[in-house]
Amino acid sequence: MAEEYKTIADRATASFIEKRSEFIGNIAPVKTEEAAIAFIEEIRKQHRKATHNCYAYILRDNNIGRHSDDGEPSGTAGAPMFEVLKKEGLTDICCVVTRYFGGIKLGGGGLVRAYGNGVKVAIDAAKIKLISTARRLIVTMDYSLYGKIGALLAEYDTRVQNEDFGADIKITLCIRDDRAAEFKEKLIDLCFGRVEIDDLGTEEFDFAQ
Repeated sequence: MAEEYKTIADRATASFIEKRSEFIGNIAPVKTEEAAIAFIEEIRKQHRKATHNCYAYILRDNNIGRHSDDGEPSGTAGAPMFEVLKKEGLTDICCVVTRYFGGIKLGGGGLVRAYGNGVKVAIDAAKIKLISTARRLIVTMDYSLYGKIGALLAEYDTRVQNEDFGADIKITLCIRDDRAAEFKEKLIDLCFGRVEIDDLGTEEFDFAQ
């Protein structure tokens, strides 16, 4: 089975007001714990006058996951933020939720909901990436065969990246690595063997695009 995971394409920010407190969710893709810590420190400096800068991050590297309440009552900020990231199935990701206190206390349950929502609105503002181990292929065929392969490409959830219409048709595509061998066999059968398939190897690819 090809490795597959969900993360985000780039940083995103979203905010809301809850009982006069402003909550700002900042989220970023990170590959290492050093990158996560650097992002947290960046947001802390950006919002140095904020009441709290709580965070949570999850990394594929060594299955690391950490969170902090940053002065909020224990279990009311970092942990619920972490749970939202887990529930969304995201990894290699860090989220900081900043709070500017508005003078009205939210209570434990209110804080849990607010910090969880801080993560959710940031995720909603981001572009999700579904990363899988993919195999890149170049398929060369005669024009007479081009009309035959559309359904097969869809069936195997391929991502066509380029089509070159020259003397022959050359199609560059990515397919999940664990489906590539079967796809190649079916393509050869469908085209009566009159197809050339160049295998360019594996890479990480975003199948959400």
